[in-house]
Amino acid sequence: MKQDDTGIMVSIFCITYNHSKFIAKALDGFLMQKCNFNTEIIIGDDCSTDGTTEIIDEYVAKHPDKIKRLKAPKNIGATQNVIRVALETKGKYVATCDGDDYWLDPYKLQKQVDFLENNPEYVMCCHYTREINFDDTELFYMDFNPVPLQYSFSDLIVNRQVETCTATIVYRNIEAIKNLYKNDWFLKCYACDKLLKLYCTWVTGKKIYVLPEVMSCYRRHPGGIWSPVAYVPLKKMQLSDFYIIIKIFTYTGLQKVKLLNFYFRKYFLFEVKYKTFGNAFQTIKTIVN
Repeated sequence: MKQDDTGIMVSIFCITYNHSKFIAKALDGFLMQKCNFNTEIIIGDDCSTDGTTEIIDEYVAKHPDKIKRLKAPKNIGATQNVIRVALETKGKYVATCDGDDYWLDPYKLQKQVDFLENNPEYVMCCHYTREINFDDTELFYMDFNPVPLQYSFSDLIVNRQVETCTATIVYRNIEAIKNLYKNDWFLKCYACDKLLKLYCTWVTGKKIYVLPEVMSCYRRHPGGIWSPVAYVPLKKMQLSDFYIIIKIFTYTGLQKVKLLNFYFRKYFLFEVKYKTFGNAFQTIKTIVN
């Protein structure tokens, strides 16, 4: 198993903002990993004001060679925070997890890295997760009968991506993928993890594999990025990302047909109602051309 020149096999990539109630559990999940390789933990703390910073600093003091907290002079927002952490990673692979989620399995990274090392046709490895409330007392969702899944770029463009949430991702940290974070359009996206999955599969032509194991928890709470967003603003954010997706990637004729069908099912009526028919027509034109 060949590691990067830095000696780091996996960079654990965590962004956080005002997660004082959750960040310790996330960090404990990172530190409990049992691997036959080296890891680093890079945390992008976006000027938290609720004590998150102090909690992270306590962990850094105990594990100075393992954990690095990136500082910022002011709040820079979620997407810019993602970019600065991603560009700091040195490992052959990158594992992602937000500061309000956490990992369950101490062998999670070993299992995912082993899979990617032995299956070069895949660019990313994910796994199943459970959705819980803010204090771990309520289970919203978990698949009790997980099966292996795989996704191509053609699947992702029509939002086929179940069981690939941020806390489950491990991807190949190659330069072609790292270039994603250097594009100006990336600053305008809302669902960074979705664009990451699309970009990884598009630029490499490889697929995503989902291991049939539940190894993480995704937390729904009022302080999350997506949980508190009302229907109309949420749909507008999703539509904004869809505009980026149809403009930056190249598509085959069949993929354009799939995109068009997806647009009519998910966004067309919304765009006509909340924007204009002219906007909808321009969206269709962009997809077709």
